[in-house]
Amino acid sequence: MTQARAALIVGAGDSTGGAIARRFAREGYLACVTRRHAEALQPLVAQIEAAGGRARAFGSDARREEQVVALVDTIEREVGPIEVAVYNVGGNVRFPIRELTSRVYFKTWEMGAFGGFLTAREVAKVMVPRGRGTMLFTGATASLRGGAGFAAFAGAKHALRALAQSLARELGPLGIHVAHVVIDGAIDTPFIRDSFPERYALKEKDGILDPEAIAANYWMLHCQARSAWTHELDLRPWIEKW
Repeated sequence: MTQARAALIVGAGDSTGGAIARRFAREGYLACVTRRHAEALQPLVAQIEAAGGRARAFGSDARREEQVVALVDTIEREVGPIEVAVYNVGGNVRFPIRELTSRVYFKTWEMGAFGGFLTAREVAKVMVPRGRGTMLFTGATASLRGGAGFAAFAGAKHALRALAQSLARELGPLGIHVAHVVIDGAIDTPFIRDSFPERYALKEKDGILDPEAIAANYWMLHCQARSAWTHELDLRPWIEKW
C-alpha cells in the first residue's frame, strides 16, 4: 500500500488551522489534524472529505511530551512521511500583571511555546534523515512586541519565534525549511464577529484577515525553492496600522 504524504496541523481549529488543513488536502496531502479532543475535528474532516480530500483526526495535547511522541510515531507508521508540520496553537489571553496568575502564565507558555518545541523536536527526528520537510509556526503581533496586559501571550510568542529562528539555522543546512508567520490583525472568526462587531464589519472591504488567504501563504512557503527560502513572513490586512 502506497503511503500518503502527510501534512500535520497541530491546532486545527475552526479558522486558520482548518483553512491550512483544507488547503494542503486540496493539494493532495493527507491532512493529519489535531486538537486535544478528536471529536471536535469531525466537522473539519467531513468537510475535507466532501471536497475530495483526505484527512485524519487525532486527539493530542501538544503540551504533553508522551502524546506528541506517540502522535508523530503513529502518523509515520500508519499514514506516511510527514512532509510539512504546522504549529498553530494560540493561547491569546489578556490580564493586567497584578491579576495574572502563575497558572495562567505557565499554561499560556506551554501552549504557545513548549508545545512548539515538542512538535518540532519529534518532527525533526523523522525529517532530517530524509533531508527534506517544512516546519511552519504561527506567530502574532505579540511575537514582535509586548502589549499592555499581554505579558503571558507575548512571552510565549516571543519564545516560539526564537525557537523558529534557532531551528532555521540548525535545520536549514540539513534540508528542512523552517518559517515563522506573523499574523498581524484580526482574523475572520466567530470570536471576532461576536466580540468585535465594528472590527468585523471591515470584512466587507478586506479589512480583516481571511483564513483561506492565510492558508495560501502557508502553501506558498512550503513550495518555495530552497535557493530562495523565506524564514519570516508577516501577513496583515491592507488597512492595518503597523
